[in-house]
Amino acid sequence: MQTDAKNICARRLKRIEGQVRGLIRMVEEDRYCIEIIDQLQAVMAAARKVEAEILKDHLSHCVEHAISSGDPKTQRRKIEELLSTLSRSRKAGN
Repeated sequence: MQTDAKNICARRLKRIEGQVRGLIRMVEEDRYCIEIIDQLQAVMAAARKVEAEILKDHLSHCVEHAISSGDPKTQRRKIEELLSTLSRSRKAGN
C-alpha cells in the first residue's frame, strides 16, 4: 500500500475504532435503538470510505503494475482477484 493511502486509511480506521467503542457504550447504556442505528450507519459509511481508498490504491499500484508487467498470467490473476473481491462486496451490501 502506498504511504499516503496507508496514512489516510489508518486515520480513518482509528476514527472508526472510536465510533465502535461509542456504539458499545450506547448498547450497554440501553440507548434508543434509532440513535444506535444512526451511529452504526455512520460507521458503515466510514468503513466503505476506507474500502474505496484501499481499492483506489490497489488499482493505481498493484493492478497497474500487473498491466505494465506485460505478463498475461499476472494480469489475469489481478483482474480475477479484483472481480472476486468486488463480487463479495456487492453481496455483502445487499
